[in-house]
Amino acid sequence: MTNSDRRTHWENVYETKSEREVSWFQENPAPSLDLIALTGATKSSAIVDIGGGASRLVDALLAMGHRDVTVLDLSTAALAAARERLGRDADWVKWIVADVTAWRPATTYDVWHDRAAFHFLNTSEEQAAYIERLRHGLKVGGYAIIGTFALDGPEKCSGLPVTRHSADTIGVLLGSAFILKDTRRHQHKTPWESVQNFQFSTFLRLE
Repeated sequence: MTNSDRRTHWENVYETKSEREVSWFQENPAPSLDLIALTGATKSSAIVDIGGGASRLVDALLAMGHRDVTVLDLSTAALAAARERLGRDADWVKWIVADVTAWRPATTYDVWHDRAAFHFLNTSEEQAAYIERLRHGLKVGGYAIIGTFALDGPEKCSGLPVTRHSADTIGVLLGSAFILKDTRRHQHKTPWESVQNFQFSTFLRLE
């Protein structure tokens, strides 16, 4: 899928569906908050949410006092929905409309968080482009939290094929500059009560 095709798909999703009409909606992003806390992130830590869309993670981070938060998504409509929900608090956030595989980070982050963006990259070229941006955007000593469908998770999401992962498959792609610090499963319950098996892997960047 080309960058243009991805953008068109996700703009259509967020322009035609409410947040509770998509399978990935999460009222309380507790799994992500727990993992961010385990990195030792402080209120001044720079955190980027990759593919954050209209996720409520940014709301929770702001409520906890974090003031260096960036949300990246290729859908303008998704980010607009998040900004509208936050109201004046949206001014605390840096909003970036971009496809992560083509993005050029202008700064570096202490925590790179991705819940369900990476698994939409199905070719080795797309995965390599993502990891190149991760290397540019994450500080040495920073943490990458990558959540994807687990090996026994769904094979598609939003009508698109995904690549399911384990901590091992992601670790191989990241290479020796990263070391696995935590891996755990999560059973996500969709708004219509079905269960999706996720895995979250946290890696420390060594070099």
